[in-house]
Amino acid sequence: MENGAAERWGFRGNQVLHKASSITVRGVLGKVISNLNPQDRRPVITLGQGDPSAFSSFRTSPEAEEAIVDAVRSRKFNSYSPDVGVLTVRRAIAEYLSADLPYKLSPDDVYLTIGCAQAIKLIIKVLALPGANILLPRPGYALYEAHAAANHLEFRRFDLLPEKGWEVDLEGVKALADENTVAMVIINPGNPCGNVFTHQHLKKVAETARMLGILVIADEVYGHLVFGSNPYVPMGVFGSITPVITLGSISKRWIVPGWRLGWLVTNDPNGILCKSGVLPLFPDHPNLLLSQNFSFVHVVETIVSSLNICTDPATFIQGAVPQIIEKTTDDFFSRIIGLLRKTADICFDGLADIPALLAHTSQKEPLPLQVNLNVSLLEDIEDDMDFCVKLSKEESVIILPGFTVGMKNWLRITFATESPSLEDGLGRIKAFCQRHAKKQ
Repeated sequence: MENGAAERWGFRGNQVLHKASSITVRGVLGKVISNLNPQDRRPVITLGQGDPSAFSSFRTSPEAEEAIVDAVRSRKFNSYSPDVGVLTVRRAIAEYLSADLPYKLSPDDVYLTIGCAQAIKLIIKVLALPGANILLPRPGYALYEAHAAANHLEFRRFDLLPEKGWEVDLEGVKALADENTVAMVIINPGNPCGNVFTHQHLKKVAETARMLGILVIADEVYGHLVFGSNPYVPMGVFGSITPVITLGSISKRWIVPGWRLGWLVTNDPNGILCKSGVLPLFPDHPNLLLSQNFSFVHVVETIVSSLNICTDPATFIQGAVPQIIEKTTDDFFSRIIGLLRKTADICFDGLADIPALLAHTSQKEPLPLQVNLNVSLLEDIEDDMDFCVKLSKEESVIILPGFTVGMKNWLRITFATESPSLEDGLGRIKAFCQRHAKKQ
């Protein structure tokens, strides 16, 4: 002790949380960005994160902007929000999503969140019982793994098969699941693979989940952003086969990720989520339940309870949503799809000229895409992270190493950007690969 100060302080950081955050897209991109050369006067080209909102050609719809202004000026949305979200907004989202379903959703099926990211955090926390496990896709979105790790929920990875258009390896899912498996996650349209599952394949996913007695968490944040041969089919179509939790937001379709308005929706026409109890699992202490007065709590109750201790989306953003949905025209959506189709063509054509990089043409959708990195064709490049770090330092181009999404020696490239910037970025990547190519 010196001057009354303790020799040892009783607090420290949460190591589990710190470790979990290191595997997120933001965490890895931060490491790549830290290697930028400050002496390079060229503009930094970011092709690692899907946010085209910074570019003027990807401006959101005028109707969406006007809806925000109207919501603020109405002075109806200055108060606290209900925990589950404003009723009129939940009703509008229920009607919007029901247009693609064989049954009608109720406002009570919709829970509003601060973007899709909070919806992910919420459902993982709801399912994170002691001894439970969840099945996640590989490649997939790293935020699921991060939240599972932070909540001590075991995650097991099933493969998506590139030779089959990134379909789910359903036999692998069956092999991974056991009596403690609570759910499987699918991302459709796919992130990072850019695939769109067929109606037939999604039905097989639902049937597999039903056989295993688990629910399906369907991340559909890129819903309707498709222009390939497979139409977008929401997983909720199969809610009568197995319970489906749909996660979504206005971020991608309306190009407003910073508005942070998302939803968690229960697609459960048979009411299973309100009937089936969830009981803590104590595999190491089977007799513990006999000495405790545990009660069954169903999933919907737990969702509501979790929202009671969460922050709500900004009320005025909520208030704008019905007008955004109602008044945004099809012309806006068509224009965005047209822009993305153009940049997709530029990206695939540019990658075709780089022998060390192989993009799967089956994934030609307006999303991030997975590109196979052939390190055997390059000198002084150890793996995907090494590639991205050196590319950042030498060419001021930022892309995401594939290990972040579970695919070592792959790269995730986002082409939702301005055409000139994308062409410049692809040119720099080509020059980098030529400079590091093995001598014949």
